[in-house]
Amino acid sequence: MSSVYNFNAGPAALPKPALEAAEKELLNFNQTGMSVMELSHRSSDYDQVHQHAKQLLKTLLDIPDTHDILFIQGGASLQFSMLAYNFLPKNKVGQYVLTGSWSEKALKEASIIGQTNIAASAKESHYSTIPDPSEIMFTDQDAYVHITSNNTIYGTQWKAFPQIHHAPLIADMSSDILSRKIDVSSFGLIYAGAQKNLGPSGVTVAIIDKKLINEADTEKVPTMLRYSTFSQNDSLYNTPPTFSIYLLGKVLEWVESIGGVESIAAVNAEKAALLYDTIDQSDGFYKGHAETKSRSLMNVTFTLPNEELSQSFLRLAKERGFVGLNGHRSIGGCRASIYNAVPLDACAALRELMIEFKQSH
Repeated sequence: MSSVYNFNAGPAALPKPALEAAEKELLNFNQTGMSVMELSHRSSDYDQVHQHAKQLLKTLLDIPDTHDILFIQGGASLQFSMLAYNFLPKNKVGQYVLTGSWSEKALKEASIIGQTNIAASAKESHYSTIPDPSEIMFTDQDAYVHITSNNTIYGTQWKAFPQIHHAPLIADMSSDILSRKIDVSSFGLIYAGAQKNLGPSGVTVAIIDKKLINEADTEKVPTMLRYSTFSQNDSLYNTPPTFSIYLLGKVLEWVESIGGVESIAAVNAEKAALLYDTIDQSDGFYKGHAETKSRSLMNVTFTLPNEELSQSFLRLAKERGFVGLNGHRSIGGCRASIYNAVPLDACAALRELMIEFKQSH
């Protein structure tokens, strides 16, 4: 099969122009006679790649000078403990808003390091909704407030972020960064594994308030778990994931070429509407997991009337060239991950398949 409709949850679809550009340069980058994977990370040729990716991120996300851009390895999962090592002193509390499995994991890791608290939770609703910001409980001892902006497994997403003034707001944005306009200045730290909207797996982008770095007491924190290590060395203390950063730059070039984040956001809304309208107009044949007010524009989760029909639908989808539509094992059913690089025509094709399947069953 020459091409498929890629709805994988991550690693996810990459823009075709970015892949084609990388293919063209794969064996001879910038007339060096080497692949970018072979370049020294201390070379001027690689430095151009590194700085280009940072500058594009800064421009596209409108990142203020108050914040630093770091390239870290270990995925978002390493950030769960890294942020606590840096920002959770013994006399403070890390506040966590639970909206799904990844926020639970972030809480679990931080609890190993310091004192934590559940500021709000949607667990009783089986994570079908996002808590109202007014429900979040704070204390005078808060070190930070942590949220997960989008929940890939359950298909929910924050529509408006809580306004936090007494402590830094920290967000895991792995699955919806660069998908819509955000006010970066309102966050102390944003971190995101690249493999959904930014590029391939291997690099995690951290956008962090420089004041947080300077104020962190990291005397007893291992060198590679300090944000200051990455900040002071321009993410080059050790060998960075050079090829992942290179492809990150290619993806950002593509976003810039099609009109930036505002353009991406408009297309994302259109893609999601195609699928949610199909669910809502199916007379209950398809049922969305997320409550309407909390629906994700990145991950559309739904079930069919029974498991037999779900499996039949997934088999037909596979035969027709649709990849990655299986729902997560924790909730079953189906999931269409429609990140930035998933084209509108793929969502239109899925809509037609869903309509066809309902009519024949």
